[in-house]
Amino acid sequence: SLSSLPLSLSPSLFPAASLFPASRPLPCLPPSSLPPSLFTASLPLFRRQRYVLGDSAMQQMAQSSVFLSGMGGLGVEIAKNIVLAGVKVLTLHDTKQCETWDLGSNFFLRQDDVLTQRNRAVAVHPRVAELNPYVHVDTSSSSLDLSTDLCFLKRYQCVILTEARLSLQKKINDFCHFHQPPIRFIGCDAYGICVRVFCDFGDQFEVSDPTGEEAKEMFIQNITQGNPGVVTCMDSRTHGLQTGQSVLFREVNGMDTLNGTARQVTVLSPYSFAVGDTSCLRPYAHGGFFLLVKTPRTYSFETMEQQLSEPQVLTPDFSKPEAPLQIHAAMLALDAFQEQHNRLPNIGCCQDAEVLVKLTEEAPVNSELVRCLSRTAQGSLPPLAAAVGGIASQEVLKALTGKFAPLQQWVGQPTEVRRSDWLFGGDRYDGLRACIGETMCLELHKLRVFMVGCGAIGCEMLKNFALLGVGLAKSSGEVCVTDPDLIEKSNLNRQFLFRSQHIQKPKSTTAAVATLEINPEMQVDAHLNKVCPARRYVDSRSVSNQKALLDSGTMGTKGHTEIIVPNLTESYNSHRDPPEEEIPFCTLKSFPAVIEHTIQWARDKFESAFAHKPTIYNMFWQTHSSAEAVLQRMQQRETLEGAFQVVKLLSRRPSQWEHCIILARLKFDKYFKRKALQLLHSFPLDTRLKDGSEYLSLLISEEEREAIAQLEEAITADHVTPERLRMSPRLFEKDDDLNGHMDFVASASSLRARMYSIEVADRLKTKRIAGKIIPAIATATAAVAGLVSLELVKVVGGYGFESFNNCFFNLAIPVMVLTEAAPVKRTQIRLGETHLTYHGVDCVVLQVHYGIEPTMVVHGVKMLYVPVMPGHNKRLKLTMQKLIKPSVDRRYVDLTVSFAPESDGDEDLPGPPVRYYFSPDGEAHTA
Repeated sequence: SLSSLPLSLSPSLFPAASLFPASRPLPCLPPSSLPPSLFTASLPLFRRQRYVLGDSAMQQMAQSSVFLSGMGGLGVEIAKNIVLAGVKVLTLHDTKQCETWDLGSNFFLRQDDVLTQRNRAVAVHPRVAELNPYVHVDTSSSSLDLSTDLCFLKRYQCVILTEARLSLQKKINDFCHFHQPPIRFIGCDAYGICVRVFCDFGDQFEVSDPTGEEAKEMFIQNITQGNPGVVTCMDSRTHGLQTGQSVLFREVNGMDTLNGTARQVTVLSPYSFAVGDTSCLRPYAHGGFFLLVKTPRTYSFETMEQQLSEPQVLTPDFSKPEAPLQIHAAMLALDAFQEQHNRLPNIGCCQDAEVLVKLTEEAPVNSELVRCLSRTAQGSLPPLAAAVGGIASQEVLKALTGKFAPLQQWVGQPTEVRRSDWLFGGDRYDGLRACIGETMCLELHKLRVFMVGCGAIGCEMLKNFALLGVGLAKSSGEVCVTDPDLIEKSNLNRQFLFRSQHIQKPKSTTAAVATLEINPEMQVDAHLNKVCPARRYVDSRSVSNQKALLDSGTMGTKGHTEIIVPNLTESYNSHRDPPEEEIPFCTLKSFPAVIEHTIQWARDKFESAFAHKPTIYNMFWQTHSSAEAVLQRMQQRETLEGAFQVVKLLSRRPSQWEHCIILARLKFDKYFKRKALQLLHSFPLDTRLKDGSEYLSLLISEEEREAIAQLEEAITADHVTPERLRMSPRLFEKDDDLNGHMDFVASASSLRARMYSIEVADRLKTKRIAGKIIPAIATATAAVAGLVSLELVKVVGGYGFESFNNCFFNLAIPVMVLTEAAPVKRTQIRLGETHLTYHGVDCVVLQVHYGIEPTMVVHGVKMLYVPVMPGHNKRLKLTMQKLIKPSVDRRYVDLTVSFAPESDGDEDLPGPPVRYYFSPDGEAHTA
């Protein structure tokens, strides 16, 4: 079993109310929208989500009411996500009482709720409500069945059903579909190892932005005069357009009548497209760019009844294209079983399984899948509920805002689990046992996990660990988590373990306490240490120590997971992401073309003026004793590093507010007037004067004289006080709107953009680019954490290579792609012999078994043995103790070994990691 499993990831309460006036009146709903002042006040909470949805969609959500039925594991996941997103009203409906079984899937239930047999909706209400003080959360426990009058649903814009029979789902869906305007309907089911989601948003559902992708500016190489005119992209860059789309032209010279107009394109090649008749326009001269014009799209939905026979399904795994329809057929059989027997199949019951198989005889369904569904249908697999809950929650947001392409109309997915035994324990893990068995549960209980990062994904992972029973104290298991960050207000929107009272407290320790509230049996060890340099370092330690690594991440609605298992899959360092494209210095300094250039320029100016220069200033005066001593050395023409810049700062440092205004005016002229004139008119640096001296050297001598004069004046005027020899550098902080940092960057960027006729960006976009903010939303975070936790179960179960899946998804489109992990790379070191990158190899074994000798042995940055180096052959007689000189408590060292190639002229072959152990008596020893 694994001893460690690294993971990188990286209000007020309202009284309960029933549905119908017949029993108790429904609560008064808040006004139709948040007041502007209240909406504005809520924006800091939704900072990262705003970059995903935009303010228009956020305001639409703040005016929307949602009805959610079923407070099991799946229902509470959806409730969490949409409350964090910021709807106006959420009604939680449930008729069941809390049971011990529920503690294994509903993270907002506690043992006291079970003991008092509270209604599930009432029990979770306060914990759901405190996630977001701007959302009104109420409850209902009235019956909801085929005889219920559904008119109460008219007050909602979206209805979500979980744990509802198919017959009830069809009735409510029909009511919602044919209501005017249509009420958006989402049906979700999670039965053991299988899940499904169904969406119906009406006959005509308009989407304002199907992809959510920001329109990229593409520079133009040429536009021909003709019918049609052909546009060619700069530097052979692919435009990524499709025929029928429209583009908007800007800053075109010559053919300038195109500017500000949108034209429909006909794609000719990946680098060119036609834009209609340009024969009557002036010839194209130079410059300009285009960007995609987003056009609304209308989607048409069928009712559930219509979709049952010929479903439109999303295919997550293209290697198994038949799987979605098989899941659909299997779950329809399960629906039929429930209608016939008024129950789900019994756990592990072979007789019920065969009845279910018989119900699928007319459909081409894998019978083993049906049997597995039957045996586990009563169970619950929390990570699967988290994954499908994230997907369903994103569909809710689409239904309310018309942002992003909706799911049409089904998604269904099984997960591969192996259950060899099931032993009823009467505790919170029985639902999990029904899916994965008692043996696997015990393995999870004693697992020791190391998790790097406790942000959005980390909080979701801890929740999944708690529900899975990972790292229980009684089983000597442990979850160790480290994160140096403190909680900020904007974290509360997606890091659901934190509340407003936790702001400025450490993430790791706060999350540890919240996790123990979900499952008090866990052992959570929280640290504030920083793990550097991030993923590649963690991966290298996982390889050296033969531990599995589960990596995941999100950006907006996109998410990915990568599973790295010793001796089975390639490691994270086996592949390289393309380097991040940097803006050339000359572009930033003199030739900006797009708003990103001016924002980065402004950000650099902030760093230079308020951080870098003050730091250099402080370091200089820490090195030199006094201004008088510096002046004396400068008069003697002694070179002092940084002296010119420091003296300039000292002489120009304002002492009164009026001086600040003067300095600001001078800086304005420098950056937004004289720099532009200098670019157009100044001499190049290598221009020579009549006497043959270099222009630059003359400038330096002039700067020396000026600096000496400035320092003399400062000393004479008694401006050199101890206080004036110290500065306070300011690190850029994007989130404090009162510190002026973003004001400086936004203003400077806008001014420079106007200089170069670049369209100015608003403050929100400027903050995102300058602060390098990664858009984030709770739906994607929940989905990615659920998917990676499913792979954790497989790792603990010792599954084979073919069972592991990496995943990429984009909930906006929506698309989900499951792929097999890449196999571990093998390198041939002798004919017929291979090694794995994970294997540790004994040096003696290399020489005796393989008949080869290392060409290089390195420990860290120290070369221990390189035969071609002079004197290194003598090192063969030395022990590792003498070469490395380890500390007394050092048990081993990790070495990097290279081998001679098979053929002359080839490069040396990199070897596997070698771990060299020291014996207790100090003698050399390899293992």
